[in-house]
Amino acid sequence: MNKSMSVIRHARTKGLILVTAALLAACSSKATQSRSIDETFLEIDGSSTVYPITQKMAEKFNAEPGTNVELTPTYSGTGGGFKRFCAGESDINNASRPILKSEMELCKQNNVAYIELPIAFDALTVVVNGQNTWASEMTTAELKKIWEPAAQQKITQWSQVRSSWPDKPLVLFGPGADSGTYDYFTDVIVGQVGASRSDYIASEDDELLAKGVEQNPNALGYFGYAYYLEHQDKLKALGIDNGEGIVLPLAETVQSADYQPLARPLFIYINVTAAQKNPLMVKFLDYYMRNAAEVVESVGYIAFKPEDYMGLYRNFHKTKTGTVFGGEPQPNLTIKEVLTKQSEY
Repeated sequence: MNKSMSVIRHARTKGLILVTAALLAACSSKATQSRSIDETFLEIDGSSTVYPITQKMAEKFNAEPGTNVELTPTYSGTGGGFKRFCAGESDINNASRPILKSEMELCKQNNVAYIELPIAFDALTVVVNGQNTWASEMTTAELKKIWEPAAQQKITQWSQVRSSWPDKPLVLFGPGADSGTYDYFTDVIVGQVGASRSDYIASEDDELLAKGVEQNPNALGYFGYAYYLEHQDKLKALGIDNGEGIVLPLAETVQSADYQPLARPLFIYINVTAAQKNPLMVKFLDYYMRNAAEVVESVGYIAFKPEDYMGLYRNFHKTKTGTVFGGEPQPNLTIKEVLTKQSEY
């Protein structure tokens, strides 16, 4: 799959928010960009899981008086996006996991300062084809049995996962190695980031994965909840049992912290130099945080409370650079824990 970028174009900018730009100036003076600032252009890359939120936000922003936004629906995955972001080649990186130590070091080497903004929670969803009549739930141990490296070319039939299931081929669809979903899933299910069998159909594009599963009655895959909702007429979400009972991926089970370990925070990372020098960035992000609760829910993810977004919004305006997660994957976080970490930063 070709890796590319998400692009926001803006024909003319009015009502520039100069106060915010001034607040950002102090931290951004140390950061550099490998390209010139274009006040009519924002470059966005990263997670296909987070992309529907940013895409919808751009559409709504475009409907505002004095704006003209064009968004190209392409993405390279969280990890692929961070490679470009930390090289100073993009303004915003959509991310389905926190920034990792290696990415933090790359940003440091290139003098790229950044602001971390959690924007939603996802119920990472394990799905089967709608014609599947035998599987309605699965344990985390069974998921590990399917996806761990030792399963490659060995666990190839449904009956090998559970003896009561039919002797039919197990056709797997999952994110590619540049995906934050891949990183998160391998961490919490297999036990090591990046440890996975490779004999499956991989893509950083969740839409392609969803379509692949819906076209094969023997398929199983995993991706972001919003993509399951978009295809739920042809897909079936599996309940997940981590040893404490079967739990379905739902907004309520994520909010109650019962859908573990597959509930996870979603982020956008902001290039501070671009925010300081490009008034369009400031205007778009102000709009983003004011409207996040509504947009997140409209695309199928789990939103924070409006007052929580206001707290995160203040962090942006205070130019709180860096990450609160120390470069670690941070599995099993709850909404409360994420918001507490951000408020204490």
